[in-house]
Amino acid sequence: MSTNRSAVVGAQVGLHARPASIFVQAVAATGSRVSLSYGDRTVNAASILGVLSLGVPQGATVVLETDDDRVLDALVELLESGLDDS
Repeated sequence: MSTNRSAVVGAQVGLHARPASIFVQAVAATGSRVSLSYGDRTVNAASILGVLSLGVPQGATVVLETDDDRVLDALVELLESGLDDS
């Protein structure tokens, strides 16, 4: 049974380049199938090309969907943390 959660992207450049790469690697590390939706498009969140193709800017709300609440919690926290702050 899939669950979804919204997250506000905190990275200054949105989900582009380095923040997208960090996010995609985190998704892949979960071993779960995760989808990412923005606007009217949904992509596999483990695909760097898919994530980049969404063109998600800072402050945008995206929706994550998977079947594991713990995975959702961790990915939402990561997206909202500002992936480029390190």
